Amino acid sequence: MSFWTWALEAYARPGAAEACLDLQDRHGQCIPYLLWAAWAARTGRSLDAKVLQAGAELCERWEAAAVGPLRQARRAMKPSVARVDDGAREALRAEVKALELKAERLLIETLEALSPEAASDSFPVGAALSAAASAWLSKAPPEALQRLAQTLS
Repeated sequence: MSFWTWALEAYARPGAAEACLDLQDRHGQCIPYLLWAAWAARTGRSLDAKVLQAGAELCERWEAAAVGPLRQARRAMKPSVARVDDGAREALRAEVKALELKAERLLIETLEALSPEAASDSFPVGAALSAAASAWLSKAPPEALQRLAQTLS
């Protein structure tokens, strides 16, 4: 299963969206990056420190260049912010959201291309999330990572 397909299914699991948004908004984590680590673990792909670092650097640059600015623009268009016709504002907000999702998909496809071939059975998602989080700029609390791991296992 492709990483993109897996990520969509994983994000739809009960509690996954909330755990992801907590890690993103409160702890500065990149959700495609964490989901990449979880997908790799579930599919038997071992992401060593060098691959994790390359993925983290890619995500940092793409988040700063594309995903982050699009997310900020979308969030800025909430109803209470501007006195613009609600229908027109929501239509524009939906277009920005679609672009944000396209940017995330491009990131996810690029991360998948960095991944080694599956070489073993799956291994613990929690350990994979911890390894990925240790290569990221800001640290995530272990309990927040564990909450995400539980929704993905």
